[in-house]
Amino acid sequence: MVMDLVDWSPVLHLAVLGVLLAAGPLVWVWTRHRGATPAQRLRALTLLTLFFTFDLIVIGATTRLTDSGLGCPDWPGCYGSATPLGARDEIHAAQTAMPTGPVTHGKAWMEMVHRYFAMGVGVLIVVIAVMSWLDRRRRAEQAPSPWWATVTLVAVCLQGAFGALTVTMKLYPAIVTLHLLFGLGLLALLALQAEAFLPRPLKLSRGLQWSAMAVAGLCVLQIALGGWVSTNYAVLACRDFPTCQGSWWPPMDFEHAFTLRRELGQTGAGSYLPFAALTAIHMAHRLMAAVVLTAMGLLAWRLHASGQPGARRFALGLLALMAWQLASGLSNVVLGWPILAAVAHTAGAAALVLLLSRLLARALQPAPARAAPSARRAAAMA
Repeated sequence: MVMDLVDWSPVLHLAVLGVLLAAGPLVWVWTRHRGATPAQRLRALTLLTLFFTFDLIVIGATTRLTDSGLGCPDWPGCYGSATPLGARDEIHAAQTAMPTGPVTHGKAWMEMVHRYFAMGVGVLIVVIAVMSWLDRRRRAEQAPSPWWATVTLVAVCLQGAFGALTVTMKLYPAIVTLHLLFGLGLLALLALQAEAFLPRPLKLSRGLQWSAMAVAGLCVLQIALGGWVSTNYAVLACRDFPTCQGSWWPPMDFEHAFTLRRELGQTGAGSYLPFAALTAIHMAHRLMAAVVLTAMGLLAWRLHASGQPGARRFALGLLALMAWQLASGLSNVVLGWPILAAVAHTAGAAALVLLLSRLLARALQPAPARAAPSARRAAAMA
């Protein structure tokens, strides 16, 4: 019997589950901010969705690192059911045939919890988009542009599509890496929207602004390399530090390592991926880490030297995340890729995206316009 990789039969039940999961945060925002303005409620909902999106990225990392990405080998449900409870017989048969294979009861639940959480976040983003347009109609030009929320809605739809492809294309490395990057992109978009509701411009020099953007670009590249390491299971290609396989420059195959159009564990021609390619993937991430940490350190030093309290807080945040990523990254290597260190490394990358997004949002915000002298006198007399 050939199973359909895409089975839409449980989609209605899954949609209801997504709405129910989103209902809790929505009710909490409305009750906690009962007397607030619509804009204040929208900002609170954006911040809450930002929090859940961060959690979703951590849950997604846990799903990948526990090899649960194919715990339900079809999409969007599990063997055509809305929950693993309805697929007990199919999961039991697959687990009996391969006790340590990709399908077990635990892995199926891990995969479906990730999907449920993603649907809840998707519903929240739909609500944010609708509320943003309504708020714009009420407040005209004073409201943040609703196009940010619209772009976020499109991004979450694309993220769902990549989630489907992750399953149907059997953990195709390029798709899994793009799935991670889109998740972090959602986090950045929500952070930018949250900052737009409460503008707090940070007066940085033009050179410091460009430095922050350069560091953000380097971090995105490094996160993409990290995702490539994880999706190709190349973490343990080097089990020592600072050397790799006892050498400063071990045998590496960069040609096959960075061929994007290939199956997991295979070259573009369909043969087995050589170990030297995994070593090249690992070493590229390790070497790039030295560049990124140096750039982050310089940016933190320049932010602290700027003398602004807001900039100094960002500098301390950068230094803390540098230490976190270095410690968790080294732990992955020398401790044999423990799941706690691996999840912590992904969480640190998400926190770094969040911090840099907030820094850029404040650094690039225009300073509030100064009122004319006559307007200031009128305001003082009022």
